[in-house]
Amino acid sequence: APTPALAADGAYPNRAITFVVPFPPGSVTDTSARYFGKKLTDLTGQPVVIDNRAGANGFIAVKQALSAKPDGYTIFFGSNSSLAVNAALFKKLPYDPVKDFKPLTLTVLTPAVLVTPSNSPYKTMADLIAAAKAKPGKLNYGAGSAGYQLMAELFNEQAHVQTTNIPFKGASEAMQGIVTNTIDFSFVEISAALELMNANKARGLGIAHTARVPAAKGVPTIAEAGLPGFTAYAWVAVTMPAKVPDAETKRMADLLTQIVQMPETKAFYAKLGAEAAKGGPAEFAAFQLKEIEQWKRIAKIAGVELQ
Repeated sequence: APTPALAADGAYPNRAITFVVPFPPGSVTDTSARYFGKKLTDLTGQPVVIDNRAGANGFIAVKQALSAKPDGYTIFFGSNSSLAVNAALFKKLPYDPVKDFKPLTLTVLTPAVLVTPSNSPYKTMADLIAAAKAKPGKLNYGAGSAGYQLMAELFNEQAHVQTTNIPFKGASEAMQGIVTNTIDFSFVEISAALELMNANKARGLGIAHTARVPAAKGVPTIAEAGLPGFTAYAWVAVTMPAKVPDAETKRMADLLTQIVQMPETKAFYAKLGAEAAKGGPAEFAAFQLKEIEQWKRIAKIAGVELQ
């Protein structure tokens, strides 16, 4: 491991840093936080504590991060749900995902995959769309979260079909619905589906990414399967509470961007079927605004009842 660059006396960071994570251990967000924590320790010599605050749509974790002292030692390791999708789903959020945080970097984009049960009559996306057109509202999809529901509604909009939402408590539960053949299709992040797809317990019809994923043998992109330009991602991003001074924010953004761009980070995410981001605060800020706008539009078109 590289020896930590010795910080000048008292230079930031010079003590333990806390990553507040809105999910339990085992999620891609948590796995990312642990990986980045280890690398940040390598770079700074400071320990990183992972504080998992799952539940309540990420509100508990957000509150924890925003109520901590804004000195740069509490960092919010968030995802598409807390940093974008919530803005499309709640009449009144108890926080502003843009104004209350300063962007540090996007770490990873995990493409969603459209899956059906392995014994489903729908062997291609064209089959699924044809069946949905023949029986409006009869086909159902499993959604592990509101974020996945919006992905399925984006599909409904672009394929000009009507399918019905069956809510589940997470991507792995939605995958169980696929394996037991209780739902017609689902959008889940690819890392939640890879093992089952490769074991022929679920069939991937299309990956919502600009390119095929090497880890998912032979599954076309959704664009190749017939819906040009269709992309949808679960993603992880790191932010600081907005009140943290600029010097600390910039230093942490530089450190984390450096980690995103390491070759081993790209390899770490490729194994999950995901893609390390380009990195940097400006890229993430622009990306976040685009995501919020897209999901607000879809929630409106789909008539999703705001919470």
